[in-house]
Amino acid sequence: MSDTPFGFGLPPEEPDDGDEGKKKDQQSGGGQGPANPFGFGFPGAGGPGADNPFAAMFGSMNPTDLGAAFQQLGQMLSYEGGPVNWDMAKQIARQTVSQGTADGTKDESVGPAERTAVEEAVRLADLWLDDATSLPSGAGSAVAWSRAEWVEATLPAWKELVDPVAERVGGAMGDILPEEMQAMAGPLIGMMKSMGGAMFGQQIGQAVGVLAGEVVGSTDVGLPLGPAGKAALLPLNVDAFGKDLGVGKDEVRLYLALREAAHQRLFAHVPWLRSHLFGAVEGYARGIKVDTAKLEDVVGQFDPQNPEELQQALQQGMFQPEDTPAQKAALARLETALALVEGWVDAVVHAAAKPRLSSADALRETLRRRRATGGPAEQTFATLIGLELRPRRLRDASRLWASLTDARGVDGRDALWAHPDMLPTASDLDDPDGFVHREQMDFSELDKMLGEAAGGSTEKPDLKKPDLDKKDDDTE
Repeated sequence: MSDTPFGFGLPPEEPDDGDEGKKKDQQSGGGQGPANPFGFGFPGAGGPGADNPFAAMFGSMNPTDLGAAFQQLGQMLSYEGGPVNWDMAKQIARQTVSQGTADGTKDESVGPAERTAVEEAVRLADLWLDDATSLPSGAGSAVAWSRAEWVEATLPAWKELVDPVAERVGGAMGDILPEEMQAMAGPLIGMMKSMGGAMFGQQIGQAVGVLAGEVVGSTDVGLPLGPAGKAALLPLNVDAFGKDLGVGKDEVRLYLALREAAHQRLFAHVPWLRSHLFGAVEGYARGIKVDTAKLEDVVGQFDPQNPEELQQALQQGMFQPEDTPAQKAALARLETALALVEGWVDAVVHAAAKPRLSSADALRETLRRRRATGGPAEQTFATLIGLELRPRRLRDASRLWASLTDARGVDGRDALWAHPDMLPTASDLDDPDGFVHREQMDFSELDKMLGEAAGGSTEKPDLKKPDLDKKDDDTE
């Protein structure tokens, strides 16, 4: 679990002046992360007081900056939508992308040559995957995105992931007062909800904008963030990923295209998988426990002229996941499902790439280390919903799928995706060989028992493929 559940604290932002900036940040007490948990700032705000948005507004600003600050403040207080101000999130994400990454790389439009290279890489990747999986191609098209285009294309999925968490927070803000007092306090509650939506929008926009500078495709978090059936790569980030690996650019692009195309096959031809994963996130969000006593104190002492007090209260751990069996089960379900997805992709891509790419082993290990050291996908996922993917589970899942391939072949392995009840559990990841052996023994014994019950009939039922029709009603 993340030490900052539900992400009321952003990963520290890289300073523009590199190592010198880091030294200055440590000297000023910023080495432990940003004092402002939401990254709440306005265009042009900086220097002392920048962590307080209202103090920053009236600091050393020129008239243009001041006008932008008031415009953003007006957007914050006038927001009347859902739990997250997604217009603000999109604006902040685009601004973050336009500033470039820590190494000084700026976003740029994708040219015709790069688009053609991505299309050809995905097309070749799909041909190679035909030998490694029984699932047919799931990519109806291949696209090359700029970072800004990635933000635009993935925001709907982020909305679906984050809204359940933010809904719990927003609901708590309106429920802490007695019903008879809520009408009287309506304006105050409305202001708090508007600010809460803006705060979430600021945080999510910043996180998504930073992630856009590092992801290489649309499935880096193990979830289908982009439009269905559209395999996507970000050429600028693909180049940055392979910069110091000593591997040819074409090979890097092709290996990453294999991963993107493999994800697309899985999500396209396992129709229940997307709702299963997103439903697990929502189920986990339902277990958020809000410290209503602390929230009541904040509301009782809330000063509209000092909205940073609300931010400080959020930073102090007002929202925590419940430590209940149901919540632990929801977390285990989500982590296991994500590990199985990533483990299957890892195993399938390795099988497709190993005979054809001399750099397959090196690229595979590079991606695994990226995960193990807290890659961008894991960090952002932890920031937004309080979940960290555990690299150990990913490796265990990959070994399990490899063992299943050896024991049952490609068709037998992929048949497990026919229904969620057939997939391995968290305990099976601890003992992949035991899972394979146990399933084979179960089928054999069941075959024998049914044959005896039929009066010794020489015609035995086919138990190699379980009857899934009876379980269709349980599909999530």
